[in-house]
Amino acid sequence: MQKFEQFVHSLLLEERKKKLVLLFTLAAFILAVLMFPTKIVLAKMLPSKSANTFSIYVDLPNGSSYQETNHVNACVVGILQKEKEIQNIEVFNGMGSPLDYAGLVKGSGLKSGEHVSEIVVNLSAIHERDERSFAIVHRLRPLIQKNCEALIPQTSIKMVEQPAGPPTMAALVIELYGDNAERLGTLSEQIKRIVMQTKDLVDVDIMSDEIYEKYALILDKEKVSRTYLSIEKINELLYLGFEGMHVAHKNSENSPSQIPLYVVLSSPSKSLPHASIEELSAKLSSLKLLNAQGMMVPLSEVVRVEKVASSPTIMSKNLQKMVSIVAEADLVSQVYPLLEARSRIKEALGNEFEISRSHLFDLTLKDKKSGEVYELVWDGEMKVTMDTFRDLGGAFIAALVLIFLLMVVYYKSFALSGIVLLGSFLSIIGVIMGHWIMDLFSSTTFFLTATSLIGFISLMGISSRNALLLIDFTQTLMKQGTPKKEAIAQASATRAKPIVLTAAAIILASTLLATDPIFGGLGVALIFGTIAAVIVSLVVVPVLMDSTKAI
Repeated sequence: MQKFEQFVHSLLLEERKKKLVLLFTLAAFILAVLMFPTKIVLAKMLPSKSANTFSIYVDLPNGSSYQETNHVNACVVGILQKEKEIQNIEVFNGMGSPLDYAGLVKGSGLKSGEHVSEIVVNLSAIHERDERSFAIVHRLRPLIQKNCEALIPQTSIKMVEQPAGPPTMAALVIELYGDNAERLGTLSEQIKRIVMQTKDLVDVDIMSDEIYEKYALILDKEKVSRTYLSIEKINELLYLGFEGMHVAHKNSENSPSQIPLYVVLSSPSKSLPHASIEELSAKLSSLKLLNAQGMMVPLSEVVRVEKVASSPTIMSKNLQKMVSIVAEADLVSQVYPLLEARSRIKEALGNEFEISRSHLFDLTLKDKKSGEVYELVWDGEMKVTMDTFRDLGGAFIAALVLIFLLMVVYYKSFALSGIVLLGSFLSIIGVIMGHWIMDLFSSTTFFLTATSLIGFISLMGISSRNALLLIDFTQTLMKQGTPKKEAIAQASATRAKPIVLTAAAIILASTLLATDPIFGGLGVALIFGTIAAVIVSLVVVPVLMDSTKAI
């Protein structure tokens, strides 16, 4: 302790050394802050979570058949079966799986139709495999999409992981608002192509129905009455011929729970070689129904086939027509691809639209010819990230202001209050540097997350306490007649031991947190922030105390 006292005293004696300490601290702070714009340290809401399961959404073009969907499913399952880490696979054809944490907001419960399916993949336990689930997804995504999406044109295959934090529809969601539904569709296609060209964005898709041609079976009621057929019986036979028909129940009618029994034709009997009016008419001719006069009447006599356009689902939000474009960030923070995609959108659409900023990242697009206005709003995990960092930043500023006001009341001095405040704030150097160091030794990107900011805010109380100990003890020694420089050096040496022991306890207690995939940022912020706080308290704060006349 005597050597440390001599070291601090030597710093205070020479003005050049004091300036060097302050310059070095300023340089360290600037370098730490510059790690964000230079992307040496990346920010994200929460890091990727290693889970025991993930899902694969298979979306074929509207109007695709069950057989086509099953063909794509078989391709996906064939690739998955080669993975040793995969324990079992569940295929839900024509529907989504039972709702899980991810499916609550990603709309898997709304999946219905022959052109959609969900494949649930269950992995071995985390401690039994070396590869994390998000790394498996990252590795399999291009392989599955390359081999299976090409089987049916316009097929979309998306890999869906369990979210580590608040569930969102996707990492990046672009909500496009406008009154012209047709123009919304073409504009969303343009934006989708731009997003697909953006680095690190995958699983890009448009959350809307395509308009496609389909065949409608129109019942001629006049002919039905002339042929003495029952409309109910005609409908039942049509369902039997193409889908299946409910004929009875396994339990009695008085049973509280009924198990329906269906009659379903074999696949060759109910399937058509080609989708055409001729094939459908031939199928209707083969389906015959006995009328009230005992004659067999083919359904082609009372049912005609017409080609019609599909009726897409009208999507709206806040009573405005809307189309959503979704994308996932591939093991990166979604903020940086967003900035690149936003720049690309402004550049690509600049000739057609007058583009202005309506919010932080949101854009207003005004058609130069028609004058129609479209709003482009960013949502998803990106919005949660920005809102969280904004709220935590506000909490941090509020904490700084409250600490400063409390110190002003206690010391009756703005200078001493500023020293306490600066000592607390400078621990951010250790927080940022710690994330950079961890990133160097991590197999995946070590992000500065929301939990990291929580750790930084938590450090402010500890850092303030260290400065308070030095200032109070220095003032006590000076009242006893000790010269100012000697009092500061003696106070630093005396309080160094309890400060270091407190820091050691925090560091040791935080080591387990640092290895956690979700709360690792909190642990790293506490460990390296505490180290920085100790250095600032024992070196920088004494220099600042000596430079002020408030003591």
